[in-house]
Amino acid sequence: MTETLDAVKTAIDDIEQPSEAELQLARDLVRQAKEQGASMSAPGLMRALTKSVLETALDEELAEHLGYDKHEIVGHNTGNSRNGTRPKTVITDAVGPVVIDVPRDREGSFEPVIIKKHQRRLGQVDAIILSLTARGLTTGEISAHFQEIYGASVSKDTVSRITDKVSEEMQSWLTRPLEPIYAAVFIDALVVKVRDGQVANRPFYAAIGVDLDGRKDVLGLWVGDGGGESSKFWLAVLTDLKQRGVNDVLFLVCDGLKGLPASVEHVWPETIVQSCIVHLLRNSFKYVARQHWDRLKRDLKPIYQAVNAGAAAAALDQLEENWGEKCPALIRLWRNTWNEFIPFLDYQAEIRTVLCSTNAIESLNARYRRAIKARGHFPTEQSALKCLYQVTRSLDPTGRGQQRWAVRWKPALNAFAITFANRLPGLNRD
Repeated sequence: MTETLDAVKTAIDDIEQPSEAELQLARDLVRQAKEQGASMSAPGLMRALTKSVLETALDEELAEHLGYDKHEIVGHNTGNSRNGTRPKTVITDAVGPVVIDVPRDREGSFEPVIIKKHQRRLGQVDAIILSLTARGLTTGEISAHFQEIYGASVSKDTVSRITDKVSEEMQSWLTRPLEPIYAAVFIDALVVKVRDGQVANRPFYAAIGVDLDGRKDVLGLWVGDGGGESSKFWLAVLTDLKQRGVNDVLFLVCDGLKGLPASVEHVWPETIVQSCIVHLLRNSFKYVARQHWDRLKRDLKPIYQAVNAGAAAAALDQLEENWGEKCPALIRLWRNTWNEFIPFLDYQAEIRTVLCSTNAIESLNARYRRAIKARGHFPTEQSALKCLYQVTRSLDPTGRGQQRWAVRWKPALNAFAITFANRLPGLNRD
């Protein structure tokens, strides 16, 4: 407890305290406001203070640009000089719109810094708009939000221009170099409605990689063709990852798409394709009436909790004996995905734990779906891709999720270092 209090005291001591001059200025402002009958909570007073600070800073910037202060004799006949002011309305986070007088020079060479030319917003307005977009609000809803909360008029076109600024950043992110080796890559696709002549489904592909330090990263987003997920397009996605520097992946975890293992083998011959156990179990219950679920649950457990592939095969034979006549589709499901189900059974419990499901990317897709649900559909594939990227860039703002993930993966990485020592040169987990 004492250590906690000491840490809090240290953190408080590290905060920069206002100087006596700044405190005296604040007291003078309060005194003047009271003398004039104004309340410190009145928005007008705060707008006036903001206006005063900005205009004073702009005057100082112009004085530095010209080389002399206002009304100084040294400025006579120096060529350039002040040329009055022009009004400008800027939007602030705290007090809404503020009208300021921006000083000008005769040559028009003055480039203000605190309020740049053509800048209409201060503080974190752009960041707020991008954050609201990532959370699924439409341009109209964001415009109404600013009018309601800040009393500021931000048009839908302005919101669109702000979100368009991330396009260049997105392209750089989509083509950035990646790590040469990943312990695991989780892949999945989701369907987004796009209006291209008429509204139609478009698959958007995503991949999450876990590097050898346990860091999780969204490797990219890709717009597919057709109306659903295909192993052919996944080949193009995996090829793109290889071209961006991914030379090897120990495990690729997927939802059991037919034909995907052949695509993976073409790009990374040594990669082990692991089907998501959670998906497989979830699909199994679709073939059985609800009143028999408890029984099926007991019969499935010996398969996915088997000590090795041989024991799992024996448990599958028993499952077929119990359910084959009633639910042949259930047995066919397991037989068809058997080669992608059994790989994780050859490894330690630490590796099994992190490879048994695609929950990592399912969680990401849930965030994506939340953002696209409010829109219904998108006018273009690019606008949909931009929305998904904004969701991606807003993930885990504090970094705590990344820390928890690294801790969870540390035992598995130690096991990887032993099991795949020949593919992880120079890796030291001591």
